[in-house]
Amino acid sequence: MNYPNRKPQRKPGYDYSLSGSYFITICTHSKGNILSFIIPNSEHSMPSVRLTEIGKKVDKAISEINNKNSIFEIDNYIIMPNHIHFIIHNYRDGELSISDIVGRFKSYTSHLYGKRLWQKSFYDHIIRNEKDYLEISKYIYENPARWIYDDTH
Repeated sequence: MNYPNRKPQRKPGYDYSLSGSYFITICTHSKGNILSFIIPNSEHSMPSVRLTEIGKKVDKAISEINNKNSIFEIDNYIIMPNHIHFIIHNYRDGELSISDIVGRFKSYTSHLYGKRLWQKSFYDHIIRNEKDYLEISKYIYENPARWIYDDTH
């Protein structure tokens, strides 16, 4: 069989169970626009995000995760129609890797949806410093304004 040649998803040699902050993007299965709708506002204000029922469940899952554990926290997130961006802070070295945390999140929210919700993998970026964190936070905040340029819009 000919399988696609996939590039490695994680930084080689990096220990993703170290405490730190990470920018994560997870796309829906087949990039289906099922999590939210982007509602344009006036030309001088940001579009708003209206969550679908499953989008509301994903949003609630983030709140539950943040309220029920002290190992990690999800911060600065946006639920777009076919993907989610968030920053995750891992507070304890060696307890859970970012792949473990994202896997648990994907499994839990897929269970709430009742079928496959997410694509197989996810994108990550290791946040190096405060400047990096602020740039990523701005990117997340401004993401709804870029939706009209998305190929799946």
